[in-house]
Amino acid sequence: MNFTHPAAAAALAFTLTSAASAADAPKTEKCYGVSLAGKNDCKAGAGTSCAGTSVKDYQGNAWKAVKIGTCTKIKTPKGMGSLTPRA
Repeated sequence: MNFTHPAAAAALAFTLTSAASAADAPKTEKCYGVSLAGKNDCKAGAGTSCAGTSVKDYQGNAWKAVKIGTCTKIKTPKGMGSLTPRA
């Protein structure tokens, strides 16, 4: 590949930047039962549309994206965070 060509250099720079951004992005997982009312990221049970629709604090079927490995360490007044929905 001829890196003196502007298009080749730009393509390489974009590829390297994209790879670095993906590696730097924190990995998250869905953590159920840890969000406050109206602060969930998505999935708040029947009758709700998505983000911001949980109706009570620590709702068991509403999740918040958290850093991988931290969910089950989050303590709330209703117990620990869960990787699966709770009733």
